[in-house]
Amino acid sequence: MKHFKYYSKEDILSHTQVRKFETKLGEVVACKKINFSLEDTLKETPSKYILFGIPEDAGIKGNQGIGGADSVWFPFLSSFLNIQSNDFLSGENILLLGHFDFSDIKSLIESNATTPDEKLEAYRHAIITIDEEVEYMVKMITQHGKIPLIIGGGHNNAYPAIKGAAKGLYKKELIQLAQINCINLDAQADYRPIEGRHSGNAFRYADEDGYLNKYCVIGLHENYLQQNVWLDMVNNPFIDCITYEDIFIHEKRNFIQAIAHATGFTEDSYAGIELDLDCIKGTLCSASTPSGLTVLHARQYMNFVATDAKVAYLHICEGATKTDDDREDMSTGKLISYLVSDFVKAHNAK
Repeated sequence: MKHFKYYSKEDILSHTQVRKFETKLGEVVACKKINFSLEDTLKETPSKYILFGIPEDAGIKGNQGIGGADSVWFPFLSSFLNIQSNDFLSGENILLLGHFDFSDIKSLIESNATTPDEKLEAYRHAIITIDEEVEYMVKMITQHGKIPLIIGGGHNNAYPAIKGAAKGLYKKELIQLAQINCINLDAQADYRPIEGRHSGNAFRYADEDGYLNKYCVIGLHENYLQQNVWLDMVNNPFIDCITYEDIFIHEKRNFIQAIAHATGFTEDSYAGIELDLDCIKGTLCSASTPSGLTVLHARQYMNFVATDAKVAYLHICEGATKTDDDREDMSTGKLISYLVSDFVKAHNAK
């Protein structure tokens, strides 16, 4: 993988504030050994969870969105690695692998594409490279019986996550067909038509290519659901959704019941667990919302799906600490660290 940077223990400790009488996650989490290949690392490690980042915003820009999703990975690391290692979460079952660096692709596009249309097409074309490398990473992790913890980046990375997990679990002979289910907490379905890869059509591509079996979205905003997408979803028996309005405005079911419905709908196979941070009120991202879920809802979602679903991977995406329109919020990284730690605690306790 041309664009992946593996971390050494020194890299990890550079983000860890070591204090006397305390032990932080950064002091405990594992890393790839210098002379080990990726495959040897995954064979050798006792760690159950493999954490890596995809700090890119090419998929968002290919969807005509506001860039900045490449800014959250290092603030997340600074928060996550400084969590206390204790009886609630020791960190001993986590291996921090590293992150993808696609900055060369971004620089090439920004310096050579001269018109908005050229940039749009260039970013959509660039996603093909990102797809291939992310898919390979997820496939390698899942075929060795580990669970990828993927921090994005745009929601375009759901497609290679689904595809890679389906192939990996199939190779490990845990599923009979190379396809998995997916649960997505999101304000939008990201099921737009195929028009070139971007952050708004990852699940459409996964479905069309046969890697996505059942798909359930929780928290869709009716105001931003395209009519053609809505019709495609409601006429597909393998897709289900529960809108934000049905939960919180019409009160047809409460939030926990909505999550339970999603885990029940997808319980027949492994499920990718997706969380798009644009569904959380006030969170800095490409499509921030003044009306949405709370951080508590997101943490409850992490806890419930980790406990109740047959997890293939975890993917948290679309967050930013600085966007291209000069908005800043350094707390986004800490928010993601809460969500990841909630997930690992709940899943490890199963």
